[in-house]
Amino acid sequence: MKQIIVLGAGMVGSAMAIDLAKNHKVVLTDVNPLVLEKIKSDNPHIETMVLDATNTLVLQSEVKKHDLVINAVPGFLGFETLKSVIEAGMNAIDIAFFPENSLELDALAKKHQVTAIVDCGVAPGMDNIILGYYNEKMKLTDFECLVGGLPKTKKWPFSYKAPFSPVDVIEEYTRPARYVEHGEEVVREALTDCEYVEFDKVGTLESFNSDGLRSIIYTMPHIPNMKEKTLRYPGHVEYVKVLKSSGFFSEDPIEVKGQQLKPLDMTSQILFKEWKLEAEEEELTVMRVTLSGENKDGHREEVVYNLHDEYCHETKTSSMARTTGYTATAAANMFLDGLFAEKGVFPPELVGKHEACFNYMMGYLKERNIHYIKSSRLL
Repeated sequence: MKQIIVLGAGMVGSAMAIDLAKNHKVVLTDVNPLVLEKIKSDNPHIETMVLDATNTLVLQSEVKKHDLVINAVPGFLGFETLKSVIEAGMNAIDIAFFPENSLELDALAKKHQVTAIVDCGVAPGMDNIILGYYNEKMKLTDFECLVGGLPKTKKWPFSYKAPFSPVDVIEEYTRPARYVEHGEEVVREALTDCEYVEFDKVGTLESFNSDGLRSIIYTMPHIPNMKEKTLRYPGHVEYVKVLKSSGFFSEDPIEVKGQQLKPLDMTSQILFKEWKLEAEEEELTVMRVTLSGENKDGHREEVVYNLHDEYCHETKTSSMARTTGYTATAAANMFLDGLFAEKGVFPPELVGKHEACFNYMMGYLKERNIHYIKSSRLL
């Protein structure tokens, strides 16, 4: 039994703590004591601690008492928190999904002889694992990931519920989207290139450009065509575009009755109520990863992995927490079991290239009733 500290007790952080506590001693931390009290009352076997991740000295002192760190703080804190953890000489699994380039910390991790597996969620995360695995099996020319978390019940106008902060969701709608086409990096405005896509059990969804490729732009430069798009119910994009074009996402202050106010702050407050995912509210995660290229026999082949996961009534765990969090806990257990021991910062595609790691991750998720269904065909 190992000792693991989880930084951040949000929806995903708490789900990870509960999963890890089946086999390890877990300390779950957060800056908000009320959040910790609720989790502790439901899960008395989990130890909790109020901890401010921005207090570097205290953070480093606490993480050193454990065998592994899980970084699940909000994205805007993620990079500096991971940096502090690495400087403390601690191995880490990271799902903070911060906007900075995690590979900038690789030299620091090697210097301190630690392993940090980053972006360890569903997407980025498992799509990278799949890509890394098939990059070793095929000469890939194309990679596409379509992914989205959706409520089961559509509510007008947005037909959407956010499993995390609306500010982080809005970031998807405002940050320029990068993809690779014919070997060249292309930057487009988010919410562009909308297409309708059919999914079993769900029906028609709309996909749009979002900045989801992250590390694979740098680690897989030999693949000429790579794209990640976000999925929503039809109509969602149009309403968001109206808000965006009207200035509701602007961070430039405006004067309202003598007070300076950022439109984004007001919009976030309104959308937090509109998009809030209630406890035990049913939602689902859908993802389709498509890869194509030349297989070992010299034939053109397309490989597709489909994921359809729903809220778990038995454990009362949201699908987004399951698909994101259990990917990270799979990586944590895989690391503690000694299957991956390289030093440095590793996005998932550099882990998935190892067949034993790929099989471990898939098996771990299958045990938790999260199934990636594979199909393939010759082109």
